[in-house]
Amino acid sequence: MNKFQLPQLAYAYEALEPYFDRETMTIHHQRHHQAYVDNLNKAVEGLESGPDKLADILATISNYSPAVRNNAGGHYNHTLFWDILSPNPQTLPTGKLADEIIAAFGSLDELKVKIKDAGLGQFGSGWAWLYVKHSGALAIMATPNQDNPLMDTQLSGRGFPILGVDVWEHAYYLKYQNKRADYLDAFWSLLDWSVVEKKYDEVIASLV
Repeated sequence: MNKFQLPQLAYAYEALEPYFDRETMTIHHQRHHQAYVDNLNKAVEGLESGPDKLADILATISNYSPAVRNNAGGHYNHTLFWDILSPNPQTLPTGKLADEIIAAFGSLDELKVKIKDAGLGQFGSGWAWLYVKHSGALAIMATPNQDNPLMDTQLSGRGFPILGVDVWEHAYYLKYQNKRADYLDAFWSLLDWSVVEKKYDEVIASLV
C-alpha cells in the first residue's frame, strides 16, 4: 500500500463553476496532484524511517532529495488548496483571524491586494500564501515551484500556511489563458474562510 494517497474532494469537479471550470479541476486533481502523490511514493521508497506526517517531512526538507521536496510540497500544497475551496463558502473571516487581518494589513481588501500582488509577482510557477509566523503574526509570501513556508529551506521567513493560491499555469490556463490576475480575483469567490479560520486556530493553539 502506498504511504501517501490522493485525497478525495469534498465537492464535484463542476461545483466550482463558473469560477473554476470542470475540465481544469478534473485535470488538476486527477493528473497533476495524482502525479505528485505517485512520484512522492517513489521518492521515499527505500529511505530509512523518518517522519510519517507530511508537514514534518517538509519542516526538515533540506534532509531529503529534490524529488521529495518537489513532490511532498506538491502533495501538501494541493491538499490545502482543495480544502479551502468551496461552492458555498463563508465569504468573510470572523473572530480572532478577522481581527488579526485588520491588525496586520489594515483591512481584508488590503490583504486581498497583497495576496494578488504576491501571486502576480511570482515569476513562473509557484504559490502565494497567507501564513502564521512562529511568533503568531500573520504574513504573506510567494514561493517558487512547490515550495511553501513550512520548509526549512525558506530564507525569508518560515511559518504555517493557512491559505494558499496555486499560480501554476495548470491551475487556470484552460479558462483564463494568460490572465492570471482574473484567476486570482475569481479565487476569492470560492475561498471558505471558515476552513482558513480553523487552520489558523489550530496553528495558534500549537504555538502556546
